[in-house]
Amino acid sequence: MALYTSTDWNKPAYKEKVRKWSREPVVNRVERPSRLKRARSLGYRAKQGYVIARTRIGKGGRKRPTIRKGRKPSKSGIFFTTEQSLQAIAEKRVARKFPNMEVLNSYYVGESGTHRYYEVILADPNHPAIRADPKINWVGGQRKRVFRGLTSAGKKSRGL
Repeated sequence: MALYTSTDWNKPAYKEKVRKWSREPVVNRVERPSRLKRARSLGYRAKQGYVIARTRIGKGGRKRPTIRKGRKPSKSGIFFTTEQSLQAIAEKRVARKFPNMEVLNSYYVGESGTHRYYEVILADPNHPAIRADPKINWVGGQRKRVFRGLTSAGKKSRGL
């Protein structure tokens, strides 16, 4: 069942999945992808060395922090949006949680009223199954590619 079509939003099965996800940890390792076709199109393969992690990120803007020195600043209650998309922020959070893995890509899997859920595809560059695969030639040379904006979500925030 594809979780992103407009006809699925009101189905009880979808709502139950999102309810279950909200009780899980913020970054949660998953056995298999929810959207297999989308994951495979972004580089996922069902072999050792690949990991899928589902993450949740809060919707909405970020409130500017107030500095309490003397008087209340005039701009303290203003909400502002970050330069990055929620998807790019989600990828970075997952990359910090799994420091030995490289983020390949990520895709949207659903949302509730307060959170958005993404699944992030990670690869272990030191795993023998990935090192032996000639199709994956980027793994050896690129470290921390998510923090340099080299995933598809990061390129959008770089203005490319």
